[in-house]
Amino acid sequence: MERRTNNEELVAAVNERFNEKIPFNKVLGLKVESISYKSVKVSFQMRHELMGHYNRGMLHGGVISSVIDVAGGLSALMGVQQKMSGESLEARIAKFGSVSTIDVRVDFLRPGIGKWFVATAYVLRTGKKIAVTRIELQNDQNQLIAVGTGSYVVA
Repeated sequence: MERRTNNEELVAAVNERFNEKIPFNKVLGLKVESISYKSVKVSFQMRHELMGHYNRGMLHGGVISSVIDVAGGLSALMGVQQKMSGESLEARIAKFGSVSTIDVRVDFLRPGIGKWFVATAYVLRTGKKIAVTRIELQNDQNQLIAVGTGSYVVA
């Protein structure tokens, strides 16, 4: 059996925690599509429970804001993980509990209509205590639904 590298083990641990251990992510139906130090992608399917405008079948604005915040937080975590690349896997995993939101700004660009959605988050800067990210939410037609900027404590 082939031994996984430290980075592969880290990605597996992030995926497990994000997809299975965080109840709110499960409520939203979020799944990690791709993850790296530079960016992350999370997706979710449209469901009746996520609608804010039932006549038009639109996502609730709170769902959009939440997804943008969650994707930004995961991206911030990966930014700090890059700085910790020489440390043990245990130390890197312990860092998961120290990322929290300071501020998120969301700009709603189009109605949240689609069968599924993808949020892509990019690290703009990771400092010793704070990370800043940029997030884009697109629907299944590749239309930009919303964008956001998030600031996160990473210390």
